[in-house]
Amino acid sequence: MPRVQLIDADGQNRGDVSINDALLAAEEAGLDLVEISPNATPPVVKILDLGKLKYANQKKAAEARKNQKVIEIKEIKMRPNIDDHDYEVKMRAVRRFFEEGDKVKLTLRFRGREMAHMELGMQLLNKVREETATIAKVEAEPKLEGRQMMMVLAPR
Repeated sequence: MPRVQLIDADGQNRGDVSINDALLAAEEAGLDLVEISPNATPPVVKILDLGKLKYANQKKAAEARKNQKVIEIKEIKMRPNIDDHDYEVKMRAVRRFFEEGDKVKLTLRFRGREMAHMELGMQLLNKVREETATIAKVEAEPKLEGRQMMMVLAPR
């Protein structure tokens, strides 16, 4: 006859009993017999309301989900010959994204003859990197893909 460690509805340890006695005790209490730790010797079972247990676990999981932050990747698009004020506006957005805990993907698009001056794009991305050095780290170094140069920054 298999034996189990029984904990009753009040949390009292009833000790080592046969599984049939445990089932009878649970039925008397009008509750369920739930295996708490199957790997123990003997296995530990507890008399409790399974519906309540499931509900409590659901609530706990929902609470945990509510508190977690989904990290998004926000994209900022620029051109290599961006004007100072436009640049400042974009940088304000970048800082706000970092404060919200999001990553930022900077995309520089080269059009037409701008392709001949890639170094301007590189200088711009390096300027962004230096300005955000205290609040962000570079996750993906600037790299060229076709007519675009990209860099990914993540908040520190």
